[in-house]
Amino acid sequence: MSKFSLFGKFEVQEGERDTMVGILLEAAESMKNLEECEIYLVNISEGEPNSVYVYEVWSNEKAHQASLTLEATKTLIKRAKPIITGMDRISTLRTMGGKGI
Repeated sequence: MSKFSLFGKFEVQEGERDTMVGILLEAAESMKNLEECEIYLVNISEGEPNSVYVYEVWSNEKAHQASLTLEATKTLIKRAKPIITGMDRISTLRTMGGKGI
């Protein structure tokens, strides 16, 4: 079993972290209907007040790319763009297994 996984970081304008968390949690909610999205976790670090981390596990990379074309995803991206100051794909991973998969 090999899955496509991403670990990414969003930098946002000062004071907008909670807004970004809300947008990403909406994205996570919309992913509940997609079988191909197995994990979508939104995380913060107390030491980084303007950062939000996302960890995703997908059945394959094609499924992840397809999710970016969904209307709900496009709408959330439009809402998030004005507050994003930077994005970093920390790593693209190949999940091999473990608890939760």
